Amino acid sequence: MTHLEDHFQDDISTIAQMHIIPTILNVICQTTGMGFAAVARVTEDRWITCGVRDDINFGLKPGDELEIKTTICNEIRESQKVVVIDHVAESPEFHDHHTPAKYGFQSYISVPITKKNGDFFGTLCAIDPNPNILNTPTVLGMFELYADLIGFHLNVIEDIKIRDVKLNEEKAFNDALEKEVKQRTQELKEYNISLEKMNKDLQAFAYISSHDLQEPLRKIQTIASIIEHSEKKNLTEKGKDYFERMKNAAERMQTLINDLLAYSRTTIAEKHFESTDLQVILDEVKEDLSEDIKNVNGIITSDQMCRANIIPFQFRQLLYNLLSNSIKFKNPDKKLIINIKSHIDFGRAFNYDKLIPNDKYCHISVNDNGIGFDPKFTDRIFELFQRLNDKSDYKGTGIGLAIVKRIVENHNGFILATSDNNNGANFDIYLPVIIPVY
Repeated sequence: MTHLEDHFQDDISTIAQMHIIPTILNVICQTTGMGFAAVARVTEDRWITCGVRDDINFGLKPGDELEIKTTICNEIRESQKVVVIDHVAESPEFHDHHTPAKYGFQSYISVPITKKNGDFFGTLCAIDPNPNILNTPTVLGMFELYADLIGFHLNVIEDIKIRDVKLNEEKAFNDALEKEVKQRTQELKEYNISLEKMNKDLQAFAYISSHDLQEPLRKIQTIASIIEHSEKKNLTEKGKDYFERMKNAAERMQTLINDLLAYSRTTIAEKHFESTDLQVILDEVKEDLSEDIKNVNGIITSDQMCRANIIPFQFRQLLYNLLSNSIKFKNPDKKLIINIKSHIDFGRAFNYDKLIPNDKYCHISVNDNGIGFDPKFTDRIFELFQRLNDKSDYKGTGIGLAIVKRIVENHNGFILATSDNNNGANFDIYLPVIIPVY
């Protein structure tokens, strides 16, 4: 037996799985008197035995081949029709056919086996060296019934194989997914450990900032206050200049420490969300900044603010920083006007691709008519210690807007800044309406 390709081996194994095949072949031989019956796999260039009963020592067993051109099955494959020969010697069509002459049979029957999709598999065939009466409705009906039954079983086994492949693919996918989940869980565990360490470091920093750093600074400020009230008049002009520089440096240091503390608190503070009327928060911030607004002769306008799920003390800090930013960077040639709006809508209603279309968001916009900023700095404006203006003209530490962005992120939201030089700045905040779960 020559070596068979895997797909032919599969075909032989498939027929071998059908426990009805030996019974079918036995019934055919006993009913018709034929000495050899077989199920053959037939292709354009191959004839291979898949199942066989051989009572005449024809010499074929499963896996053996006949040269396709020497068989009648090749013609059956092309015509898809049954061939029945009761007596070769008396057959006008086959009495001088090369196949009976080569294999020495006088009676022959072969029925095509097809799958439900119409694909030709092979034949159910039988031969015998003696004449036999085969061309009867009973015999033809029996062969066609058995051929259909074999085709049915081929379909069932093929469906089972396809199902098993899908199950194996699903199992492989689930195994890979489980592995991925375990890996991600481990990474998340490690990240949480790192985050916990970071929070401890931030808490330590907050403690140092609150106590160790501020204590010597308070002493400097106390001594500076004593000098200012009792000794400043005795200083030379150069000494007074040095004194003012020292006092201003201490004030900047105090502001920096306070801002760093505020920034660290937005990271380590627990997140307790509350449904809050934003108008109440805005009114409190406006009251806190009332003197600053009055000093620059500015006004704050707002529509009726909506309710939102926020961390109240953090959101108060957010609005305070944004309004303070507008006051600080007012246009000296214009009366300062700050306008605040808010409303709730679906993500698809806003022109921002990071929002989920079918989720609702609270949109808060804060815009002013100040000096604005160069659009090329849009990506840098929320970075820590970023100052886009001359520090001699505008006081600050470059932390205020970084705090704003951190607070927005704590709310699972987004913030955008847009501006043109000398045409004011606009800040758009989008907060999900559903309270995040932590």
